[in-house]
Amino acid sequence: MVPQGGPSQRLNELLDSIRAEFDTETQRNVEYEGRITSHINEIEMIRGKVYALEQQHIQVKTKYEDEIARLQRELEARGGPAQSSQHHGPSQPPPPSIGHGPSNLFGGIMAGSAAQGGPGLAPPPQEPPQPQGMPPHLPQGPPGLNPAPGPPQHFGGYQPGPSVNGRSSGYPQPTASPGGRPRGPPPRGPPGPATPQQNTAAPYPGSPQVPRPTPPPNQHLASLPPANQVPLAQSNTLADLDIEQLPDNFKKEGQDWFAVFNPRTRRVLDVDLIHNLPHQSVVCCVRFSLDGRYVATGCNRSAQIYDVETGNLVAHLQDGSLPEDGDLYIRSVCFSPDGMYLATGAEDKVIRVWDIQSRTIKHQFTGHEQDIYSLDFARNGRIIASGSGDRSVRLWDLPSNKQVLHLSIEDGVTTVAISPDNRYVAAGSLDKSVRVWEVATGQLVVRLEGEVGHKDSVYSVAFAPAGDRLVSGSLDKTIKMWDLSPPSRMLQGGVPGGQCVRTFEGHKDFVLSVALTPHGDWVLSGSKDRGVQFWDPNTGVAQLMLQGHKNSVISVAPSPTGGIFATGSGDMRARIWR
Repeated sequence: MVPQGGPSQRLNELLDSIRAEFDTETQRNVEYEGRITSHINEIEMIRGKVYALEQQHIQVKTKYEDEIARLQRELEARGGPAQSSQHHGPSQPPPPSIGHGPSNLFGGIMAGSAAQGGPGLAPPPQEPPQPQGMPPHLPQGPPGLNPAPGPPQHFGGYQPGPSVNGRSSGYPQPTASPGGRPRGPPPRGPPGPATPQQNTAAPYPGSPQVPRPTPPPNQHLASLPPANQVPLAQSNTLADLDIEQLPDNFKKEGQDWFAVFNPRTRRVLDVDLIHNLPHQSVVCCVRFSLDGRYVATGCNRSAQIYDVETGNLVAHLQDGSLPEDGDLYIRSVCFSPDGMYLATGAEDKVIRVWDIQSRTIKHQFTGHEQDIYSLDFARNGRIIASGSGDRSVRLWDLPSNKQVLHLSIEDGVTTVAISPDNRYVAAGSLDKSVRVWEVATGQLVVRLEGEVGHKDSVYSVAFAPAGDRLVSGSLDKTIKMWDLSPPSRMLQGGVPGGQCVRTFEGHKDFVLSVALTPHGDWVLSGSKDRGVQFWDPNTGVAQLMLQGHKNSVISVAPSPTGGIFATGSGDMRARIWR
């Protein structure tokens, strides 16, 4: 007889045993997953702490690098050894491009080695990475304001040059300002384009500061062959002439400036310094009012307006709503044709139109995504053109207070100009091209480039008074004149066209600014070689070279009434010349 419930009871016991083991393993898995989750949380916490330490280390490292750079600048300003990494003149690499990477172009040019930094003219070399940490903003005060007294220092860090024939070559070397106050430390450059610059104005190759073998006493430059028998480039390289050996009628010297006149062409110009206008930062731009009575300058955080006749400061324009600290370089200024307004373009991507009489902002245009490098007012007084590192040209209508045209290109825009008849807007770019559009339609009319075009970024464009020609200045050290007429040469549809009728060669370094005198008689240019040159537009021959600044000449502007021009420089000075 089989016992009741035997196999069934045994099966139930086995099932209970399996269930108990399953429950035990499940509990262990839950505990194991809990421990894994705890480990993961610990790892994430450790990763967060490591990241925070890394960021703290980067901040400390940046702080020490900035402090080291500041001490190096102080050492140089006191006459100590210069940094071995500094480049001089043409051997310096071109500045970083605008449009790719950081949003500043002129800084590299401004501070020394454009190799450090990012788009426009990139934060500079011998200065700590800029946009931050620039000198204090310019306080309102008389145009003759000088830096506070301190130990005597060489102007702009410049040291006296070697002597030639017993005289110190190059510029005179005063250690104090005309008012007798010692000069301050070398200027610091703004970030971005508008300008390649060296903090210490080192002699460039061929500069009058670099001694050359003394020619035999019977060699007279005045007897050199005429310009038409000399290669054009050679006849234009006025910086290679030794001022000590030039006859008196081919040179002129002031207290801290000199001019060299081309001995291979007939001298028809003269030059004199009228006013020296010290600033407390790099002067990025200069521009005259249409009646020639006033000149405006743009520097860190403010724009100034001076009376051309007296040199007195008549207006100091600064946006009081902005924070007091930090830098904000004014890259471009331009007067309205009626002289009532001044437009300023700055690193904060804002265009401000000031009512000069009330010193208040009448219009404010926003939309650009990077620094504004150039502005121009149309002669009709309605339209302002702007060019920016955001790779665009924009047109703004004052009566409606709106943007009316947005033109995009492949690279950063460094310079814009509106034709005298208000029909066209031209722009130069880091892509080596000059473009011209119709204002009314936004149609690209002509693109000036190719084999006859510039070999490096274009930093300045200007229309001839008649509007039929355009001049452009480039980091390839040349100036080009383009023929925009007859209309058959203005090809439609953006097809490259236009004709380069003349190339002006003779500058030793980047050409940063170009202009034409009111009647088109002369082409005027400013360069990183610290020189200003006047050129005959009909022949391409240089008439004179003026050395009156101790750093890059960032901006040149002729007076619309003729006979006077202004210059702005990285040496923290604007000057008015006759």
